[in-house]
Amino acid sequence: MSGGVDSSVAAWLLKNSGYDCIGAAMKLFSSDDIGVESESGCCTQADIADARAVSECLGMPFYVFNFAEDFAKQVIQRFAHAYRSGHTPNPCIDCNRYMKFERFMRRAREIGCDCIATGHYAIIEHTGGRYLLKKAIDLSKDQSYVLYSMTQEQLSETRFPLGGLTKTEVREIAAEQGFANAKKRDSQDICFAPDGDYASFIEMYTGFRAKKGRFVDKNGNDLGEHKGVIHYTVGQRRGLGLSAASPLYVRELHPNSNTVVVGTEDELYSKELSARDINLISVDKIDSPLQVGAKIRYSQHEQPATVWQLDEDTLRVEFDAPQRAITKGQAVVLYDGNTVVGGGTIA
Repeated sequence: MSGGVDSSVAAWLLKNSGYDCIGAAMKLFSSDDIGVESESGCCTQADIADARAVSECLGMPFYVFNFAEDFAKQVIQRFAHAYRSGHTPNPCIDCNRYMKFERFMRRAREIGCDCIATGHYAIIEHTGGRYLLKKAIDLSKDQSYVLYSMTQEQLSETRFPLGGLTKTEVREIAAEQGFANAKKRDSQDICFAPDGDYASFIEMYTGFRAKKGRFVDKNGNDLGEHKGVIHYTVGQRRGLGLSAASPLYVRELHPNSNTVVVGTEDELYSKELSARDINLISVDKIDSPLQVGAKIRYSQHEQPATVWQLDEDTLRVEFDAPQRAITKGQAVVLYDGNTVVGGGTIA
């Protein structure tokens, strides 16, 4: 339970369905340890207090699991390493993968729970001897993209009670039950960097100091000085400080040479990508070229594409039409209609 309205209503729905439930929150970091001064983002002490209050309202025991050490290793350190390597990570995917559905699930088993439940908007179905992950009914809130790494075992031991509801319906239930968090806003920030200044966070947390380097074009021509590779992401236009006849955008990041390649809008588009660290859900293996819908970022609608599995841990995806700013470190997630085929990290 995060303290938000979604996990609170998920708990109420399960209790009403006859489940014997306990509430639990994860303490993932200390604000002082990571230099967060405000109580923004998620997973704060105030959020834990909200989760505890809802649990008490529902007559459920409530626990707080301190997973700060695991979170630092599996999420924050991966985040910092990715940026320093010229990639743009998605820490929410890592948090789901390594914290909620691995560390948290393991603790739930240890204390005798049969399954865990969260407030994610997605649907799990069991058919033909296989568990499937599907989009939520409310497509505007669907979170299947950030859940693509779930295994068959994890899906079998997870419940998503909100998959068949809209956000409006969830808030209505919370209000009817008198939950204090019924109107609580959704967190949109990365919890450990709520102000969005990822470069400053990485420097503060790791002690690493980004070195200035050179902006270059695709031919290697020097265009000016940049602040350090960790300050930029592919597709970025603002904050470059470059003067040119046409707007310039970040195309590539090269930490080894400490250069940032920039180009025009047209130069951001490409049709192919490779992905590693893959996970397949609806199939064991992709034996032949498969027509899918593919998403390269959470907010994007999936685009028609063909996928090949090159080996046990590599996919090649070719889009029907060029896509803007395909970014290393982000996830590509594959869909067959509303069903998640699988996905991986863009390499």
